Amino acid sequence: MIFAGLRLLTVAGFALVMTTCTPQPGLLEQVQTLGTLRVATINSAMTYYLDADGATGFEYDLSRAFADELGLKLDIRILPDRQAVLDAVASGQAHIGIGLAVSDARRELVRFTPPYAATRLEAVYRVHEDKPRTLTDLSGRMTLPADTALADWLRQSHPGISFTVDANANSEELMDRVARGKLGATVANADIVAMNQRYYPNLRVGFDLPHVRQRVAWAFTPKRRVGADDGLYNKAIAFLEQAKHDGRMRILRDRYFGHVERLGFVGGHEFARQVNKRLGRWRGYFEKAASEYGLDWRLLAAIGYQESHWDKDAVSPTTVRGIMMLTRAAAAEVDVSNRRDPQQSIDGGAQYFVQMYERLPYDIKPPDRTWFALAAYNIGYGHVLDARRLLVTRGRDPNLWINLRDALPWLTQDRYLSETRYGYARGLEAQAYVGNIRAYYDILVWMNSATDETAEPEALTEQQTEGGTDVDAPPGTEIDIDSPAF
Repeated sequence: MIFAGLRLLTVAGFALVMTTCTPQPGLLEQVQTLGTLRVATINSAMTYYLDADGATGFEYDLSRAFADELGLKLDIRILPDRQAVLDAVASGQAHIGIGLAVSDARRELVRFTPPYAATRLEAVYRVHEDKPRTLTDLSGRMTLPADTALADWLRQSHPGISFTVDANANSEELMDRVARGKLGATVANADIVAMNQRYYPNLRVGFDLPHVRQRVAWAFTPKRRVGADDGLYNKAIAFLEQAKHDGRMRILRDRYFGHVERLGFVGGHEFARQVNKRLGRWRGYFEKAASEYGLDWRLLAAIGYQESHWDKDAVSPTTVRGIMMLTRAAAAEVDVSNRRDPQQSIDGGAQYFVQMYERLPYDIKPPDRTWFALAAYNIGYGHVLDARRLLVTRGRDPNLWINLRDALPWLTQDRYLSETRYGYARGLEAQAYVGNIRAYYDILVWMNSATDETAEPEALTEQQTEGGTDVDAPPGTEIDIDSPAF
């Protein structure tokens, strides 16, 4: 009995040793077993947000492509700020934190991939205020978000520079306050500054921070944590490097930020002036046509502004007419008998755009499909096909807007025309045309985000549609732009 007891004890002890010595599965094995990649981020224009089509954002698309490559589902965890993202990664609640600026202080919490982007940081102030030219000029005037890596850098590198930290605001909110005159200045990523200057033309850039770039990377659990390994980390590094090498990173950057600097100060103010003066008169027509043809009324309105500045009597030297500037042939195709009639023009423009959109090859996917359709609306469907053929013969993907945008100017150059079916086209104009509409559309989305989208538009009366350009908008159709933007 004694020997039997000893034998049982020995077996139990051996089993205990075997159990405690069995290594825990690494992070890559864990996510593969789970079948899901948990990614932590924040809501922002750079990372993740919801639009009319659902989840979107530069970092969201990039991490989704990584999850697809691994054959995993993507589980996005939206956290209140970047510190919460760092904490979620450090504690193992999230597998990856995306869209994070690298700093020495943050390296104490997480392990970063090599940076895949390095963006300028710009000092932003309000027009007519004293222009800051150096970091010293910002001392005492500057407010930063609490979770920005810049605050860590300033504390370490420029301890003499005085600044305020707002624990409850992000960079975009701080720029709003600067535009309103509530704050003296802030510092932000140059892409975010360019996006917000469309909405706040009175924001100005004082200077780029010298020798400073916001280096962005993905964050992983530190290696010292149990279960951390190099498997998932190394796959992420390889994916990011390949995305840079094969152009996917550039395509994504263009998709989200390629059009943000189209307007500038003068263009933004003129657009705002015409929103106040004209858009309210025609908004009901834009909404009705958009509803009928399954479009966003703000996209139709952006097309109308690019075409005519919402002037129902507009006429070009080539005799295209009306708010949507339809040619005679296009008007006949969509049964518009009077191109100067605002309702007919807007309805016809919507039909014509949908025709372009639906005729495009199936392989062109949204949102690029919308930009292709806009180019076709401007220079004609055949010329867009010509530009695609030029791309194919040069080994470039003809289904990406970033490539078509490069090819459109070729339609003006003699050395390419022999390869086309439809000959010369004003490709540079089409290139600018699409960029402008994207910018106008973004502004209308932003301006209209606080209004009641479900309100029924009021019918336009004969007096309102036939009067001069200074007729007041009917009640309920105005867009409220009582903001520092305009």
